[in-house]
Amino acid sequence: MDKSGDGGSPQRPKYRVLQDELSDRIRRGVYRPGQALPPQRQLAASLGVTLMTLRQALRGLSDQGLVVQEPGRGTFVSPPLAAYRLESLRSLADELRAQGREVVTRVLSAQVRRLPAGVAAELGTDAGARGLRLERVRLVDGDPAVHQVSWVPEPYATKIRDADFAATPLYHALATRCEVAIAAATESIRPVVLPARVAELLRLPAGGAAFASERITRGVDGAALVHDQATIDGSRMLIRADRLAHSMSLQWSLAASG
Repeated sequence: MDKSGDGGSPQRPKYRVLQDELSDRIRRGVYRPGQALPPQRQLAASLGVTLMTLRQALRGLSDQGLVVQEPGRGTFVSPPLAAYRLESLRSLADELRAQGREVVTRVLSAQVRRLPAGVAAELGTDAGARGLRLERVRLVDGDPAVHQVSWVPEPYATKIRDADFAATPLYHALATRCEVAIAAATESIRPVVLPARVAELLRLPAGGAAFASERITRGVDGAALVHDQATIDGSRMLIRADRLAHSMSLQWSLAASG
């Protein structure tokens, strides 16, 4: 970096020039994911900038999700973010796998039982109807990140109840065993605190931040096929919207764990 005038230009603030240079180094692999950057004073001296300019640049990189600043430890390069596109009909697990993430499904239970009244109403079935309750934990890159309870009404429940859901996606089981195609879904998301049991499954403190997602998936005839309730680690996830002139893309992002 040119040391003259802190490497800036008349058109752009000095810290933005530095921010772009450090961003380029990260993207080129000069600083690798998980690697600690040099101490701030040392880095500022090597780049020929003031400590204040460097700190402004690091704040910008943190806002971009490229670095994580940990008090008392230093600044670390973030792992690549894993984005879950909410407008897609693919499952969260499929979205993450498509980005190269390792996703493992741990099945906690798969039982046919009476649908809760609220779930039955959402699925458009009669009170007292039965369905498959499928409870899973999703591990992303080895860490539990999502607790998910899915309900599938009869007559589909009986046809898929013995599927190996650790290896077979729920949508795939519905397509192959029930010959139904997924056509649409409605999803709502709200912030919640982690209940004790779910916190234990996700290896997080009870009462911590979480997102609760409720999703109704429908077939081509409009009939509800799946009622999903997912609790997602709110300390590692964020929602990002990219707004364009004629469209909007809404994404989940899995942030660095440390």
